[in-house]
Amino acid sequence: MTDDATGRLDVRKTYKLFVGGAFPRSESGRTYEVTAADGTFLANAAKASRKDARDAVLAARKGFGAWSAATAYNRGQVLYRIAEVMEGRRAQFIADVLAAEGGTAASAASQVDAAIDRWVWYAGWTDKIAQVLGSANPVAGPYFNFSIPEPTGVVVAVAPQDSSLLGLISVIGPAVVSGNAVIVIASTERPLPAITLTEALATSDVPGGVINVLTGDPAEMMPWLATHADVNAIDLAGITDPELAVSLEREAAGTVKRVRRPAAGMDWSAEPDLSPIRAFVETKTVWHPMGA
Repeated sequence: MTDDATGRLDVRKTYKLFVGGAFPRSESGRTYEVTAADGTFLANAAKASRKDARDAVLAARKGFGAWSAATAYNRGQVLYRIAEVMEGRRAQFIADVLAAEGGTAASAASQVDAAIDRWVWYAGWTDKIAQVLGSANPVAGPYFNFSIPEPTGVVVAVAPQDSSLLGLISVIGPAVVSGNAVIVIASTERPLPAITLTEALATSDVPGGVINVLTGDPAEMMPWLATHADVNAIDLAGITDPELAVSLEREAAGTVKRVRRPAAGMDWSAEPDLSPIRAFVETKTVWHPMGA
């Protein structure tokens, strides 16, 4: 397209995946058309393959080590930085959400503001999870006994189809806040806000591999990811097909994964709570003799 006033050609954007902190194209070379809420063409998004998903698992496992070893305070700083970068690109996020979901500029702005605020909410919880989900346990003997929440590992999440930004962040945040690494499959029909989010992630101090974003069809990638031995948990909150959800949960049982089940009629604008965070932590109990 050209600008009629100057005759200058627009710089057309190439939409890619976000894996390991980099922006690769799909190894398959496939793309699919993304249309606006009114049906007009927006972009060609990369259609991730199972090979791309495998690369994302490798990147997530590598990123998990450093992220889980970081202090809770440091993780909070990094998540807050995401909110800062998103605030600086607020106008672009509003335009993306408006194009993807339709509605009014005011409703798109409201969703973007809620998404930014949600990052701040999760950033504030990083150094409080241990106090709330952990405990000091009474024992009959000269011992201290502590229960400590720890991240479960690599989490694969499916973002909701109907909430392109707020719903996306609502499945990423609960995984990474405690130290997990996450692979998220963005909304198939509305992936552009997720792609813009990856650009914010790339400039917000998030270590490579901690958050990986794929675009494409969950029904193609998730059956393989559900059986992957190096995936520790799957979040099916964004799955709308009940039969697919049951099938994925059954597949995940083969490698003893944690599974967060989809909830019908999920309201992504509702106030968050700790239940999604709790779904992706393990509890380690430590005994220590008194006086030692």
